[in-house]
Amino acid sequence: MKLNYKMPKHLKDAYNKELRSYKVDFANKDFINAWHHLERSHIIGQSYPIEHTYSHWLMLKFGLMQKNTKEVFGQIIRLLVGGWKSFINHVPLGNTGGANVPPLKRMPIPNDIKKLLEIR
Repeated sequence: MKLNYKMPKHLKDAYNKELRSYKVDFANKDFINAWHHLERSHIIGQSYPIEHTYSHWLMLKFGLMQKNTKEVFGQIIRLLVGGWKSFINHVPLGNTGGANVPPLKRMPIPNDIKKLLEIR
């Protein structure tokens, strides 16, 4: 069994870029694009426990700021189980991480992210 604990630099760079874009869009009250960048950060980081958990933490905070009860409860559940599933590399690839999709549903990965994930 492969244990994931450290994100490769090229993925960490892409993950951090998505988080920076999220913060800019959120500050500009562009909530649709801000959420989009959180979803992308989730896809990139979901195989690594720290990054995966942090994406869900930001999604929880986003849900709280938006007063979205469904998102808040969905993120609490994901925060409880997401990190350990990342550690043992048992995640539904491509899942965007929001409460609007089932937590175990695999989803198509955007092509640019798919290329990043193929680099070893």
